[in-house]
Amino acid sequence: MECVIGVVGRDFAVVAADTSAVQSILVHKTDEDKIMLLDSHKLMGASGEPGDRVQFTEFIQKNLHLYQFRNNMPLSTAATANFTRGELATALRKNPYSVNIILAGFDKDAGASMYYIDYIATLHKIDKGAFGYGSYFCLSLMDKLYHPDMTVEEAVDLVDKCIKEIRLRLVVAPQNFAIKIVDKDGARDYARREIGGDSPAAATTAATVATTA
Repeated sequence: MECVIGVVGRDFAVVAADTSAVQSILVHKTDEDKIMLLDSHKLMGASGEPGDRVQFTEFIQKNLHLYQFRNNMPLSTAATANFTRGELATALRKNPYSVNIILAGFDKDAGASMYYIDYIATLHKIDKGAFGYGSYFCLSLMDKLYHPDMTVEEAVDLVDKCIKEIRLRLVVAPQNFAIKIVDKDGARDYARREIGGDSPAAATTAATVATTA
């Protein structure tokens, strides 16, 4: 029951994902980080089969590092999205990855941007999006509450509302979530949302989510 959520604001992007590692009816851990820091200004939130998710996100991360070492400059967020899409499309005809991705980044010339990439190599630039069963509840909330000029606090509050709705309405809902942000100052942890109590990961605290028993 994975869920990845992404929102683009005024000059930043927020990515949130559950932290559950699940197989069949078993929860193996509740602190799995599903949001990869690709480089200093890019985040990749991924859902899918655990092996594919870890292997593919690490593959993309290492290739971005290699490109930067060879060329002395990083790939832009758009170029990273197209490279990721190309690798998924190539694998689709050989040994496909079961992984869905929300890629967010910040570029000096283009600002914050976000891309939706699914397991069959569909690529779209988006302002808001979600993957997983939680998306059935998140997308309608985003349609109602999202606006392009959001502040960080407004965007995190929207993510909090999505998390609350998932906890309330999804039959087997992940309880813990990680929230990360990318802006001109780089990509970093922002906060964690845990069923036992929400904790900020940065100096700025987000709105508290009411948790359910």
